[in-house]
Amino acid sequence: MDLLYPIAKKVVTRLQQAGFIAYFAGGFVRDHLMGRSADDIDIATSASVEEIQALFSKTIPIGIAFGIVIVVEEEKPFEVATFRKDRDYFDGRRPSGFDPTTPEEDALRRDFTINGLFYDPLQEKVYDFVGGVADIERGIIRAIGDPHLRFAEDRLRMMRAVRYATRFDFPIDEKTEEAILSHASELMSCVAIERIWQEFKKMAHFGHFDKGLAQLHRLTLLPEIFPELKGVSLEEIERRLSCIPKFPKEAPAFALLLELFPGHSLKEVLLLADTLKLSKAESAFALFHQKTKALFSMPSAWQDNLEKMEWAQFYANPFSPLCLSLLEAHLEQEEKESFARENERRQQQLGEAISRIQTKNPYIRASDLMQEGIVPGELLGKLLDEAIRIAINEDLHQKEEILKRLKKCPLWPGG
Repeated sequence: MDLLYPIAKKVVTRLQQAGFIAYFAGGFVRDHLMGRSADDIDIATSASVEEIQALFSKTIPIGIAFGIVIVVEEEKPFEVATFRKDRDYFDGRRPSGFDPTTPEEDALRRDFTINGLFYDPLQEKVYDFVGGVADIERGIIRAIGDPHLRFAEDRLRMMRAVRYATRFDFPIDEKTEEAILSHASELMSCVAIERIWQEFKKMAHFGHFDKGLAQLHRLTLLPEIFPELKGVSLEEIERRLSCIPKFPKEAPAFALLLELFPGHSLKEVLLLADTLKLSKAESAFALFHQKTKALFSMPSAWQDNLEKMEWAQFYANPFSPLCLSLLEAHLEQEEKESFARENERRQQQLGEAISRIQTKNPYIRASDLMQEGIVPGELLGKLLDEAIRIAINEDLHQKEEILKRLKKCPLWPGG
């Protein structure tokens, strides 16, 4: 039983004792029936937002306009929503408002049958007004009611259908699939790219992202998001994605997504990251990942001529182990073993230098240079960088010998 279950049950109990209908809703009920754990539990109730707020000492008003409030119980947040019937959708993603309604009508406004279920934890009873239990047993993703209307209300539901199909390895109902094909061209005009990126990340989180991307391409959604993929065959997409199952589990969604664009330059990758509005951390990974690919695509002779400093900085980067694993996934077994041995050799050789870069513990500090008469400023910074380069490239470990060598470089005043 999920750890959140008894706490969420207390929330439902309080609502029911106050005379309101209250059930667990949506994803938790689906996962509970499938024997899967859930990260959160949403609650639906006949109580209004004001009535919910009056019953609980700590609430967070995150969606008052849509009858949604966060109830915090035992320091755990639960989204509690009033049973509602949405008014007309005005922009392909949001209703103009809502009206309080019954559990039955609330279920009918939801996206897919497997998500339209309610569960009373006090009675341990499932309420199914949309055929969701049967579809879980059949193993199918089916839109509630008319799929054309469901997708017209929120075009992102087309991507969600593929996400659920990928996550649970369920086929998509024929009519639901036909509706996706009919409305795929409307996706980008109605859905913000941030929401699309979040959907990609959710899909990647549950695995089988390669199958999900191929499914999105087959349903013509992927070329709508990335026009450069129009005209690319499904077979070619599947070929490009063939290494994803070999990737480490911690590989970020963007690394997986880049498999669609094997010929992208660094500039194109950064443009894609900017288009998807990646976070700073995600963009930093994208930059380093692309530089890693460029580094190891160089001929071996060129790699051997790189300074030790460059290799030490590469291996000291926190993204280095992951990016190396991603490259290994594209290699045959014999190449993979050779690749691993060579990287292990370099890292052992540069172990101390890598550690000092990672811990920000250089042999020469600003205070050492200031004692030598270097005043704070741009020159001091350049000399510190040069001191690190000299120490690593020339395998020097003593402060005195590094300073002696530094004073002979052209950067040193009078040098």
